[in-house]
Amino acid sequence: MSAIRITKQFSFETGHALYGYDGKCKNVHGHSYKLAVTVIGKPITDNTHVKYGMVIDFGDLKKIVKEEVVNVFDHATVFNKNTPHIELAKELEQRGHNILLVDYQPTSEMMVLDFAKKIKKRLPAYVKLHSLKLQETESSYAEWFDYDNI
Repeated sequence: MSAIRITKQFSFETGHALYGYDGKCKNVHGHSYKLAVTVIGKPITDNTHVKYGMVIDFGDLKKIVKEEVVNVFDHATVFNKNTPHIELAKELEQRGHNILLVDYQPTSEMMVLDFAKKIKKRLPAYVKLHSLKLQETESSYAEWFDYDNI
């Protein structure tokens, strides 16, 4: 049977700041992110299997992405834990804000790499992460493809 790609789309709101950046994004600001997750595999051919005909149940893929990405990043502010923003992060956290400290500059490029790693480890063995598209604005996005990283 042929391999099939399926895609599920997600959206979430996240704030961040790019320490050391020479433009406006050095300031704390936010985006309405859109994430497209594409997996590839062969549909289940066992007609007695509850997921017969599916590569992966969209609900199962949704659960993985929600737990690893959306529920973590939605309405959070992301800072690189190795920058002076750590003081601001601590202050905001003490005031009840949802703060994420990561070990990378929270650009779309680095976030999509982080998301790929997290999603890949949760997929069943017979399903492979094909690609991710993380859209930061209407006209700007970062993409990750498995075949670029072999």
